[in-house]
Amino acid sequence: MRNFSVWAPHADDLQLIVDDTTHTMRRADDGWWAPETPLSPEPGMRYGYRVRKDGGWVGPWPDPRSREQPDGVHGLSRVPDDDHSWSDDSWTGRDLPGQVIYELHVGTFSPSGDFAGVIDRLDHLVDLGVTTIELMPVQPFGGDRNWGYDGVLWHAVHAGYGGPDGLRRLVDAAHARGVAVVLDVVYNHFGPDGNYNGFFGPYTAGGSTGWGDVVNLNGPDSDEVRRYVIDAARGWFEDFHVDGLRLDAVQAYHDPGALHLLEELQIMATEVTAATGVPRSLIAESDQNDPRLVSARQAGGYGIAGQWDDDIHHALHTLVSGERHAYYSDFGTTEVLAKTLREVFLHDGTMSTFRGKRHGRPVNREFTPASSFVTYTTTHDQVGNRATGDRPSMNLSPARQVLKAATILTSPYTPMLFMGEEFGATTPFAFFCSHTDDELNRLTGEGRKREFTRWGWDEQEIPEPSDPATFEASKLDWDFTEGQRDILDAYRTLLRLRRENRLARPWLYDIDVTHGERWVAVDRGDVVFVGNYSDEPVEVDFGGELIYSFTSPEVGADTTTLDPWGFALIRR
Repeated sequence: MRNFSVWAPHADDLQLIVDDTTHTMRRADDGWWAPETPLSPEPGMRYGYRVRKDGGWVGPWPDPRSREQPDGVHGLSRVPDDDHSWSDDSWTGRDLPGQVIYELHVGTFSPSGDFAGVIDRLDHLVDLGVTTIELMPVQPFGGDRNWGYDGVLWHAVHAGYGGPDGLRRLVDAAHARGVAVVLDVVYNHFGPDGNYNGFFGPYTAGGSTGWGDVVNLNGPDSDEVRRYVIDAARGWFEDFHVDGLRLDAVQAYHDPGALHLLEELQIMATEVTAATGVPRSLIAESDQNDPRLVSARQAGGYGIAGQWDDDIHHALHTLVSGERHAYYSDFGTTEVLAKTLREVFLHDGTMSTFRGKRHGRPVNREFTPASSFVTYTTTHDQVGNRATGDRPSMNLSPARQVLKAATILTSPYTPMLFMGEEFGATTPFAFFCSHTDDELNRLTGEGRKREFTRWGWDEQEIPEPSDPATFEASKLDWDFTEGQRDILDAYRTLLRLRRENRLARPWLYDIDVTHGERWVAVDRGDVVFVGNYSDEPVEVDFGGELIYSFTSPEVGADTTTLDPWGFALIRR
């Protein structure tokens, strides 16, 4: 940190509080304030800032660039001790192509609900075939239970998970086992609980993203706000040795300028990669079906490594579950699944019934590797944004669960698992929070109930987000039944076969996708995947040697008969 300096162009005056001692601050022309008498930060010092605005003093508030918040978002900041003895000098990193990502929520992944609990399960993940873990946001939020998307101090680590030291230990332990670490970061809005940044400067620009005020990325004084974001991202790479960042909802970045924030973030990641020799990747979440995110900068894109692809999820989910409501309305046939597996998006300039307009644009498959698109059978959103947080594994038979997994894991795209799906978890992952403001908790719960009762849900069935029981029920149960062990074995086998048969070959044009009314086949040349997405047996014109199936197909020289909801991986 810069000798207790802080950017506060909105303040009429400012005081630094360090261990109960008040220090006078002096403002520079650029809006940065520094102690009038130089003061060197020492690890362990507690500090904050009192701000004078419109004749009154408020605070002390945490440092917007705080690195450590031991008492939560409303408490004083602490000068961190960055003297971590890293043991990952031999870590060479992982580029996105060829990876298997595992998304997890630190608080509900393990019984202890912290970084140490994730370390305890790393061997399980390595044995499964996972090469990268993606942590849902770990920046500080109000209270002690939250998905993490209500973060307010973007340079710090939630104390309840283990703080900065705990995150470093997790990254070190993961690298020792050959596992990369990606952090989910939210730069599109600030959370509603404990956000004092507005007292210091124009971090927001008015208008709403639907989750909070728009971040000031292109208005007056936005240069420092952009630097705030880029420095936060750089810190995860340089100070915490993190391998990648998943950027939440980038369509909500209001940035109409010539140099988009995404491009600046990619430039920074490239600089860190060059300086350290360890690849640093960015993965974007966007609902725009816009391949420019992963197109090369030389071709007018942003040049980032990957983006989430909801269309393949929607096509698979609707076909197997039968759900066709809301944004699923255009999905639900084998033709749609075949198109998404072949061309990435269903909506690539086509009409979206749900949106009432054309949506998306085509992917240039000749120049865009399939590894640029992250695919999945489910995610935290696709579970937690349901009324009760019910998982697909709580509603589908083992055969249907494994069919979905096989469809994703035999495709050329970068696969991502959501914690617990690999063993058919029967615990929900509901939306939960623990805001420190009771009124905010009340409004959050009422908003959830209002949203879902419109779709016909009984209000009594919708969990109360602030109830500790909602959080506790969402923790994974690691005591497996025999049926869950069968599903786990299937996932392990599919991931092993993905490696052994080089199914992660990234180029889209080396696949041929065909379909019938009830089946879809993905021809990878020497290996063919064919799945039956119906409750009746189906015969398909693919034959050869059976490599693997979860059910009992009849595989002949020229044809194969698939069980209901069955699949076959066939060598020709």
